[in-house]
Amino acid sequence: MTTLVVIAKETLPGKVKTRLHPPLSLEQAAELAAASLADTLSAVAQLPATRRILLFDGNRLPPGSELYEVMDQVEGDLDMRLGAMFDELDGPTILIGMDTPQVTAELLAPVFDEWPADVDAWFGPATDGGFWALALAEPTGDLVRGVPMSRADTGRIQLERLRDAGLSVRSLDALEDVDTFDNAVSVARIAPSGRFAGALARMTHGTADGTTDSSGVVTR
Repeated sequence: MTTLVVIAKETLPGKVKTRLHPPLSLEQAAELAAASLADTLSAVAQLPATRRILLFDGNRLPPGSELYEVMDQVEGDLDMRLGAMFDELDGPTILIGMDTPQVTAELLAPVFDEWPADVDAWFGPATDGGFWALALAEPTGDLVRGVPMSRADTGRIQLERLRDAGLSVRSLDALEDVDTFDNAVSVARIAPSGRFAGALARMTHGTADGTTDSSGVVTR
């Protein structure tokens, strides 16, 4: 009995994955973000979630989200937006992002089994110091609000917040977020058969390091 929440924003050029520009164009960065979200939604489609929610910033919903309830993101910093979402929900709830297209149903499977009596939360660390997943048995926004986001110590501070509240936390596998072009290349190698890897290969003419010949957009 677990609710799945995917946080996402509309993949518009200049609004998503702007740190991929350069070497990618803003249009390519948005296309890659769309592929990342598509891979994410495809992976979690296999999970036995009792409720599916898209925590969304935008107007045009992404393909693959047809079975999701849509919850608009509130105004404010990311911690405020996540806090507002957790305040609205009851029972075991897991939040994941759209920046880890290498995610699999197997990685998340423990959260969708019956939670052990001594587990209050699951935490998925990101290799950049943040986190890619957060699951709470009893959701409350106070566990997230005030945590500084998008920093190298975000994950540590969030984990300390959970433990300081007396929660017993188990960890999921660490994953690499796609924030930079180097991240994109690395993640594509981890999941070479996904839409994300295919899109990146087309943009880079299939090279491993992101270089192209003189006719390409991407150069390193």
